[in-house]
Amino acid sequence: MSISRSLTGAAAFALFAAIGSGSLSESARSLTIPSYCAGIEPCPALCHTPADVEGSPDDFVSRVSYGHASRAAYGRGARHFFGRRPANPHFLGRRPANPHFAGRRPANPNLAGLPTVNPNFAGLPPANLTMPPLIDPKNVYSETGAGNLSPATAGALPRVYVPNLWTGKVDVIDPETFAVVDTFVGIPSEEHIVPSWDLQTLWVSGDISYRGGQASVMPIDPKTGKPGEAIRVPDSYNMYFTPDGRSAIIVAESMRRLEFRDPHTMALQGYISVPACQGINHADFSLDGSYAIFTCEYNDKLAKVDLVHHTLAGILQLSSQHIPQDIRIAPDGSVYYVADLLQDGVITIDGDAFKETGFIKTGVGTHGLYPSRDGKSLYISNRGTHNLAGVHLGDGSVSVLDFATRKIVANWTIPGGGSPDMGNVSADGKWLWLSGRYDGVVYAFNTTDGSVKTIPVGGMPHGLTVWPQPGRYSLGHTGNMR
Repeated sequence: MSISRSLTGAAAFALFAAIGSGSLSESARSLTIPSYCAGIEPCPALCHTPADVEGSPDDFVSRVSYGHASRAAYGRGARHFFGRRPANPHFLGRRPANPHFAGRRPANPNLAGLPTVNPNFAGLPPANLTMPPLIDPKNVYSETGAGNLSPATAGALPRVYVPNLWTGKVDVIDPETFAVVDTFVGIPSEEHIVPSWDLQTLWVSGDISYRGGQASVMPIDPKTGKPGEAIRVPDSYNMYFTPDGRSAIIVAESMRRLEFRDPHTMALQGYISVPACQGINHADFSLDGSYAIFTCEYNDKLAKVDLVHHTLAGILQLSSQHIPQDIRIAPDGSVYYVADLLQDGVITIDGDAFKETGFIKTGVGTHGLYPSRDGKSLYISNRGTHNLAGVHLGDGSVSVLDFATRKIVANWTIPGGGSPDMGNVSADGKWLWLSGRYDGVVYAFNTTDGSVKTIPVGGMPHGLTVWPQPGRYSLGHTGNMR
């Protein structure tokens, strides 16, 4: 994500006007982006008023940690929705946690991370008990090689699906012509397009960050490219799936909890509360499927979730002044890479020991992580700014990390600047597709030479996915394939 997703529109700029700054480690810049409003009615407040962005990492970290930003991030939409009882009977009449308490520091942050588990979990077996076997223990991505499509994807249209946080629409791109061939209305405040575990559905996840944010998830039939009926959930910034495919994991960021739901009907199975993890959003899974690690964007932490017992295994406090974003495991499972928006690189984590082990510098505003189709490289998107409200035509780039040496071997820039954010790699491995989050475009990087094509879509495109993708099953997000 990022707070940029939570600070979208009027709420974002009211916040930045109030606290003065959203930019870190760069001189004051003026952000005036009227071009963002093309095709959006009504035009968001972001397009009307320039905002000066300046400040230091110290300023930002102090503000975000349990401060004004955390409370303001949810905006009017959150207050509106959280005053209503959820329709799902599994909640037994309970209202979701009030987001206004998000600004309060727990009395003991270490104890606050202990799980509160819904009794419905009693019926769920360990999530790795019946997961598909690991084919190559030295390369978890062995089955996601170029062209290695599952029969389950037969008949799927080759398309790139682009959710738009501002317009509430999904743009559909033909990857052969690099042109938008369809657009349909999605859901308010949509964030990601998520392939289902069984590869039969693409889910649009929506949260409560914008335009009254009535959070929901909406299916897309990849064989027709058309949407189905949305299903209401309390919050759905992101979505993952347990390794056995029995549960969708809805990342209810504003509520600081992980909801385990039926992967087809979205009926609630149980949930794990993670109150010590502010801004819980991205995740990846161990090779054996026994645990997952989630990033806590707003307070320098990671959360480890035990998928055998469906409990919170621990909270890791990172060294100071990080903003953890996406996370991805190395092919052999020896290390997890965590994108760090603030320090411009990736943090390395020993997942089994659950400890921080190092740091690798990449580019400005590191955000998304995508393995190459041969499993030898990691493509790292750098947004081009530390400003969580976004900067038009920033110093965006893509860094290429060699998994074997853990060294950066290439850096691809965007002529004139840009804001590469989230996406994935084409089935043949020849193109890296990324949203240009703060520039209303989509980028297609040639993975051979780093050259880039740009497709205008307007608004604020976010977690796009490429479909179909190689692999036996999906663990979620924009295509965490295995």
